[in-house]
Amino acid sequence: MTELLTAAQIRAIETSAIESGQVTGLELMEHAGRGVVEAIFENWPELAKTSGRAVVLCGPGNNGGDGFVVARLLKEWGWAVQVYLFGDPGTLPPDAKANYVRWSKIGEIEGSNPVAGELLQNEFDLVIDAVFGTGLSRPLSGDAKAFCLEMFKAGIDVAIDVPSGYCSDSGKFLDEETQFYDGPEGVGLIVTFERKRLGHKIGLLADQAETLKVKEIGIADFVPSFRRNSSIQYETGNSRWQASEKYPSNLRTNKAMHKYSHGHALIISGDSGKTGAARLAARGALRIGAGLVTLGVPPAAQMEVAAQVTAIMLQRVEGGDGLSDVLNDERLNALCLGPGLGLERARDLVPVALAANRAAVLDADALTAFGDDPAVLFDQLHDKCVLTPHGGEFARLFPDISEKFKAVPTEGPAYSKVDATREAAKRAGCVVLFKGSDTVIAAPDGRCAINSAHYERSAPWLATAGSGDVLAGFITGLLARGFAPMQAAETAAWLHVECARHFGPGLIAEDLPEQLPAVFRHLAK
Repeated sequence: MTELLTAAQIRAIETSAIESGQVTGLELMEHAGRGVVEAIFENWPELAKTSGRAVVLCGPGNNGGDGFVVARLLKEWGWAVQVYLFGDPGTLPPDAKANYVRWSKIGEIEGSNPVAGELLQNEFDLVIDAVFGTGLSRPLSGDAKAFCLEMFKAGIDVAIDVPSGYCSDSGKFLDEETQFYDGPEGVGLIVTFERKRLGHKIGLLADQAETLKVKEIGIADFVPSFRRNSSIQYETGNSRWQASEKYPSNLRTNKAMHKYSHGHALIISGDSGKTGAARLAARGALRIGAGLVTLGVPPAAQMEVAAQVTAIMLQRVEGGDGLSDVLNDERLNALCLGPGLGLERARDLVPVALAANRAAVLDADALTAFGDDPAVLFDQLHDKCVLTPHGGEFARLFPDISEKFKAVPTEGPAYSKVDATREAAKRAGCVVLFKGSDTVIAAPDGRCAINSAHYERSAPWLATAGSGDVLAGFITGLLARGFAPMQAAETAAWLHVECARHFGPGLIAEDLPEQLPAVFRHLAK
């Protein structure tokens, strides 16, 4: 598990460290610059074996101070380094000013206009962005925008903390023009310090860099160890954490257990010709460890489904009364409604399922069916529910929240996907999993997790029809096993990406559940 920090949190941590007397601001800046150079040579080992050419673009704050340290260290390594400074040296913060002076003794400042130094006409081994970092709260405009646009055109190889112009809390690009976005097309490496920032895992920023490295700068003792019930955002994605804290403690078996000890999940299917999505969910629930999985199918679909399944059981569920009768079996402890369900069938069955007060996953049609009047759904939800909307479904259920989230930000920290999901969970009174490559999971009490499929966990082939249905099944299976809703959603989302990564390109939804045994074996090592 990795804690993700906001810009305000890292500033408070750095301030606490400096005020304690354990470290000075100048020392932190030196450590940061050294961390950037280390990360560069780790990422591109061939660059450590030669004397290359670099350009470092520095800004008017402490991010620029880090850039001066990087420039000095590269020059000491034998590199030819050009430095540009946006802003007046006289207004630099004290620590940045000190490093500006140190650089000035061994190199020149080319000026505040990259074009004047023919930046775009020169060939550099590295273009390093140290202009605006995590503290940016205003959009790029005027001379600052012109400076950064020239840098973007040159192509950024390394960004310190974040590429300039990004909000490190939301992952959004800040600009004063509503439709404008002309940020960098991609960054080879982002280097940040002590902990990843929230924005590194969500929004446009998460798609910017091929690699993200975190370097320690000597303030680890001042980073709180956030507990699970705090409001800090958690990134799920560390396999050892999953193995040691989440998975085995809930899914270990012993000789005294039997199938009903592992829960019984009921997945409700749609009509004939539309049962595939529910079958995918059912397979996911069974593979992830539910002791029994039953598909509730309408009469017209019974033959179709019976021809497709073996270990999964069938139960006739025609309408609301039929589902009510089935739910008299209290061993059915987790429900899934939505995949391929159909809107009319969803409006009929969802109220019955929710009235039973069982753990429940609502996905796809179970959400869309209430898009015209979401309050009708919210009035029926309870704290054992998990909603799993994609962007379109989220917008239908939470139109005002979605509008805030989609708005182009003109100041930071911008309203993020984390903010949106937290607000949605509070309104719904249950866990909300907002799907995407930057999946965000939030509980009504403010707990929040990000399951990011970026950087080393990138799995673009997961964007395939039916993968969301499998995810719904994964969550349902874990609910059947006794996982709490938040824990079930976090763990299922993480395993979902791990299965995709294990299979690789060419993945289709049917492949996802079948990767679980290999993923589990890896976790058990």
